[in-house]
Amino acid sequence: MNQLILHHYPVSPFAEKVRAMLGFKGLAWKSVIIPMMMPKPDVVALTGGYRRTPFLQIGADVYCDTALIARVLERVAPSPTLFPYGDTLAGRAMAHFSDTVLFNIAVPIGFQPGGMMKLFHPETTPEALAAFARDRAAMRQGGTVRRGPLAQCRANMAGLLPRIEAQLGDRPFLLGASPSECDFSLYHVLWPLCKVPGTRPMLEAFAKTVAFVERMAAFGHGKSEEISSAQALEIAKKSKPAAIKNPVTLETDGIALGDAVQVMPVDYALDPVKGELLDCSADAPGALSPGGDTTVTVGLVEPATACAADADCPGARIGS
Repeated sequence: MNQLILHHYPVSPFAEKVRAMLGFKGLAWKSVIIPMMMPKPDVVALTGGYRRTPFLQIGADVYCDTALIARVLERVAPSPTLFPYGDTLAGRAMAHFSDTVLFNIAVPIGFQPGGMMKLFHPETTPEALAAFARDRAAMRQGGTVRRGPLAQCRANMAGLLPRIEAQLGDRPFLLGASPSECDFSLYHVLWPLCKVPGTRPMLEAFAKTVAFVERMAAFGHGKSEEISSAQALEIAKKSKPAAIKNPVTLETDGIALGDAVQVMPVDYALDPVKGELLDCSADAPGALSPGGDTTVTVGLVEPATACAADADCPGARIGS
């Protein structure tokens, strides 16, 4: 098996979600630290244009979206499992709620001035912080994501924390005695609130929730070794994409395998990835070959999300 290569940066909550999964499974992996903002030339060279963080590389196969990455890690290392109760609607719904609704409530709280950026990057200037804020605001332009003002986010979080505490009940994890995908989704949302001294008091009245976050953090990050983005690109160039068994096109409105398509998320970071459609099925990601100097296959979306791409329209999209 080719080595696992995670492209990420330390302060990213979604990257922390995957790092915790790697720790839970006790996996060794290569770490590529990527820029927090565009331009990201090596990222674009590998993904064909997808700019979100993190993404997972295995040889010449690139996997975007942390829900998809969870299933790839499960295939690579089935034990211990991320799906002890099955890959069910209940678990996926909890994970999706955390990754979308809760994430967009928690980020404005944890990343306010003096928050996560100061904790991880104390050297960052006010000008750099302002540039980062402008970059993220631009990422959300035209998408479906809305982030409310800080006071509104704090009020919403105050209403949700008692429900998280109630869901945990006497269980160590959301669904029972073993962690599952949805636990890692909730963990990465609460991670900034626990890390930042100024926001941790929000959680102090919820002992089970704090214990849950500490329990998840204790999995660690596995064993990582840093390599450069140039080294990762060279690995991709020297590898061949894994063969796709029995590729299909499910509900693609007439688009066929091999057609040129454009695919992009609908929630934020609406950067299209252009390429040749290789697969689009109910239990596999929408897979494209972007072309270019490096021959790679890019998996763009979690298996549970239907793929829909338009071969002619520049606004062709799939769920993110």
